[in-house]
Amino acid sequence: MEKDPTFFVYILYSQIYDRYYIGQTQNLQSRFKRHENGYVKSTKRFRPWTLVHSEQLSSRAGAMKREREIKSWKSKIKIRELVDASR
Repeated sequence: MEKDPTFFVYILYSQIYDRYYIGQTQNLQSRFKRHENGYVKSTKRFRPWTLVHSEQLSSRAGAMKREREIKSWKSKIKIRELVDASR
């Protein structure tokens, strides 16, 4: 029997640029390495990144919905509150 798929919504933070990036993936470790190694066009110039928050979801649809929700906030303050609450 196959294991249920796991998906992640994650938030990266660039301290140098005071910038957040929100994304979703099935393999969090691999995706983070791609960001750090400059393989993701939208995050390449803001390196280095720190993984500051992640949420585990059971479906890609759920992860995409949560990613859109967080991105819709368009507020560093609200994103920072989420990050701080998860620590």
